[in-house]
Amino acid sequence: MHLVTYIGLVHRAEQTLADSFRVVGQGHAKEPDVLFTCQALAQMSDEHVRRLIPIIDRYGEQGHGDDVEEPERLHASGLAEVRSGPVGLLRDLQDLHVLGTLVQTTWTVIIQAAQGLRDHDLLKVARDAGGETARQLSWLNTRMKAAAPQALIVAR
Repeated sequence: MHLVTYIGLVHRAEQTLADSFRVVGQGHAKEPDVLFTCQALAQMSDEHVRRLIPIIDRYGEQGHGDDVEEPERLHASGLAEVRSGPVGLLRDLQDLHVLGTLVQTTWTVIIQAAQGLRDHDLLKVARDAGGETARQLSWLNTRMKAAAPQALIVAR
């Protein structure tokens, strides 16, 4: 069953997203809304990981700390450091958005599998996490729109 590959992917991607939100928040702490919102959004992903643990206990996972490597293209790289200035913030927000989109689409396919398996517990976790990931992406979109004029038009 290939579901275990996607469980491993979403586990790793959610952890990476949480860590990346923290890096961006701390790295752009001069922007208080970025700092505090990124901390809150990181906690959302932390909660998704926590809720995923019973699912991992039931199904297992591949590509996360075991001998089976996940396919090369199913990989999420996090942000280890941030860029500086307004353009740096915009780029960091875009990177978070790309990572968040990977998380959201992974939850989407897990929802489909959960429906096929008639696994109501997995379905609830995946729907809840997918909905909250959509909220994370919505904030990122809004914040990028706010950052773009300053970053792209105002001369520095």
